[in-house]
Amino acid sequence: MFHSAVVDGWRERERQLRRGGTDVDLLTARRWNEGGADVRLVPRPGEPVRGLRTWGRHPALFVYSPLPLWRALGGTYDVIDVHEEPFALSTAEVLLLRRLRGQRAPYVLYSAQNIAKRYPPPFRWLERWALRHAAGLSVCNSEAGRICERKGLPGHATLIPLGVDMRSFTPAPRPGSGGRVVGYVGRLAPHKGVEVLLKAVAGMHDTTLRVAGAGPDESSLRACAEALGISARVDFAGSLAQEALPDFYRSLDVLAVPSLPTPGWLEQFGRVVVEAMACGVPVVASDTGALPDVVADAGLLVPPGDPEALRSALAGLLDDDGLRHDLAQRGLARAQQSSWPEVARAYRALYDTAVLPSEAVDGPGVRRGVEVVVVAYGRADLLAAALEPVRSLPVTVVDNSSSPDVAEVCARLGVRYLDPGRNAGFGAGVNHALARRLDPDADVLLLNPDAVVELHDVQRLHEALLEDPTLASVGPSQVDEEGRASRVTWPFPSPGRAALAASGLTGILGRVLGNAHSDADSFVIGSVLMLRREALAQVGGFDEDFFLYAEETDWAYRAHLLGWRHREVLQARAVHAGAATSSDSARRDTHFHASQERYLRKHFGPARWQLARTATIVGSALRGTLLPGERGRQARARATLYVTGPLEAEAALAPTAPPTARASAPSEV
Repeated sequence: MFHSAVVDGWRERERQLRRGGTDVDLLTARRWNEGGADVRLVPRPGEPVRGLRTWGRHPALFVYSPLPLWRALGGTYDVIDVHEEPFALSTAEVLLLRRLRGQRAPYVLYSAQNIAKRYPPPFRWLERWALRHAAGLSVCNSEAGRICERKGLPGHATLIPLGVDMRSFTPAPRPGSGGRVVGYVGRLAPHKGVEVLLKAVAGMHDTTLRVAGAGPDESSLRACAEALGISARVDFAGSLAQEALPDFYRSLDVLAVPSLPTPGWLEQFGRVVVEAMACGVPVVASDTGALPDVVADAGLLVPPGDPEALRSALAGLLDDDGLRHDLAQRGLARAQQSSWPEVARAYRALYDTAVLPSEAVDGPGVRRGVEVVVVAYGRADLLAAALEPVRSLPVTVVDNSSSPDVAEVCARLGVRYLDPGRNAGFGAGVNHALARRLDPDADVLLLNPDAVVELHDVQRLHEALLEDPTLASVGPSQVDEEGRASRVTWPFPSPGRAALAASGLTGILGRVLGNAHSDADSFVIGSVLMLRREALAQVGGFDEDFFLYAEETDWAYRAHLLGWRHREVLQARAVHAGAATSSDSARRDTHFHASQERYLRKHFGPARWQLARTATIVGSALRGTLLPGERGRQARARATLYVTGPLEAEAALAPTAPPTARASAPSEV
């Protein structure tokens, strides 16, 4: 479902998907205003696209005719692509009808919104619900993906550029005109910065400006050109049909994209940049929004709103034939990444990932490897003991301490050593290794440097993981150095469990109920944890906002929201010293509870976090009054910490970086 698919050229994604063997049933608007003009749906002969009546004209404030939508949702699908913003009314309408219809196919969403806006109710609630249950999300700029991940998307966003028809937008010699030509394509509105471009061209006396587009600022821009004395050198070509754009680009020496940032808008992609590049035309663009990502090294960037800087870049490019040729060649290569076949391949990969784990993945008997990742912080002696049993596997050690001793151990044992140059936390260390996989087709074993697991136990873990295609992670049973069993499986934290922990009832209930939790609502701690590669592909890496503790809890919960499970494998065993690389218990406690606050805020919202915080303060204060000795002191310390706020207390810690190995107990909530 995609309202802008009313434009024939923007249905090329679906045509390419069909050519690749994907069945696509497309619903779109019957009529929509695109670029200032009404566009009616005109299907090509035999094209499976249906136009629906719409109410409302704003992209986020319209709905489809519900009856045909209801009928369509009764079909059989593997995945539903709701190609609308998560906060849009049409998204809520589709998802509500999907639920009422009993449609079980997973859905994916789309976002271009690269400003972190807090919408008023009910849009804020609709957005959170839509993201929280989405099996995938495509974005046309990286910032939109980061925003949606922070707002509740359980997986990771997939960056896919907007498509360009490389058959139409192709290079051709520019017709000789005897002068230099700068061009602009887009809406004539204040945020597009056309007035800045006029002022820049005013100082380029041998240069003509060609402007393609329409909008509310056209009359004022004509008046501006007149006032600047350049109206004879400015050609307002009006709004051009899509098929006329390639020739327009080819008439230019350079395209200018002078967009201006505003409090409510940033350039979200810049399709004109890619279209010009595909035509062999170099680009000068504002350094704002998504433009730097789209332009990359294939054009020039200038500060937004600076006519002198824009003039200097345009003139320099026009005066340098070699630079212009070099940027044109780079632009052609860059544009190829936005070709419709490449875009369709990216969407097919997104859809394939979205159906996991509802579709079977590799099961028993499949031969694939295990790659080991260790995030270290000092204690080379412990690290050596952890690495010795698994050194025959592909192993990467990420050294958050930049320690020569750690590097020496890795060299001696023949494992890969990576130094990220900073201690950004356990999750960031894991992500550093995941971005540099030794074996991208392997499953991943996360191993604490103070834990030891024998190779045969690694094999048992792997066998258990492959036996059940719905498992995202597995961990072994654990004992400490004295052979005492440690708890490995924990229920997911929640505000309710936080209140129980604060009241002291968690232990009592645990003794009564036996601490039993099903795979469906529990996770396995991260000291020794094997992750399935398919789950990593869908969920993505760890959230680096978690510096210490709860990184694996957050990852496991996001996987849980996508339908995955987690399990302890009793047939495998590991020895874990627990916090052996950390000696500052007060600091550990602060990081631990700060991570709990992050987790509860992220997954349950600020209001429910405040309820959990209040319950913790009250319960800890009561226990601090009633309990004697050390237990009472710890309860009072926790009440004080929660009055301050764990995140605030963590921010006030001294800047010396703590270690990144964690204790066994991941949570008390």
